[in-house]
Amino acid sequence: MIRSEILKEIAPILRDQLVVCNIGIPSQELHAIDDQPTNFYMLGTMGLASSIGLGLALAQPKTVIVIDGDGSILTNMGTLPTIANNVADNYILMIIDNGSYGSTGDQPTYTGKKTSLAKVAEACGCENVIECKDVDTGEVLQKAIDSKKMHIIVVKCDSGNAKMPVITMDPVVIKHRFMEAVKA
Repeated sequence: MIRSEILKEIAPILRDQLVVCNIGIPSQELHAIDDQPTNFYMLGTMGLASSIGLGLALAQPKTVIVIDGDGSILTNMGTLPTIANNVADNYILMIIDNGSYGSTGDQPTYTGKKTSLAKVAEACGCENVIECKDVDTGEVLQKAIDSKKMHIIVVKCDSGNAKMPVITMDPVVIKHRFMEAVKA
C-alpha cells in the first residue's frame, strides 16, 4: 500500500478526531480523500507537524492525531524526546514510513536502510511505540485511540504518491475553521 491508500482506509476513523497532517502531498491526499474542518493541513514548515500536534494535545482534552512522514521526523529529530518528556494521553503520532521524501521526488530516507524510527522513539523514552504493516493501520490506530494513552505508530508502507490537486483553500481559512473545530 502507498500512503494515499492508507489514508483512504483510515479516513472514517479520523473523521471524529483533530488531525494535524504533514506538509505537501500528504495534506493534499487527505484533503482530496476526506476534507474535514477538524483537519489542519500543513502547507509549510517541514518537520513541525508532530510538534504542533503535541502542543495542541497539551492545550486541550480532545484526541489529536498527527499524520507525519519519516522524512519530516528525520528533519526534526528533537521532536521525539520532546514528546517522550511531555506525555499527553490524547496524542497519537502516526509516522507513515515509506522510506522516502515523498513530496520532493521520492528521494530515499535512511529509514529504508538502517534507521528504525520505532527504535529511535523508544530510545528517546517514548512509550507505546508500535511498528505495523500498512494493512494493519486502521486496527492499530483504533486501538491506540481507544486506549486513551499516547502512542507513536510507525506505519511501514510502499513509496509513492497519488495524483491529487493542490489545496486551494487559503491558509487563513484552514486555520480559522480548524480553530472553530477545536472550540466546538
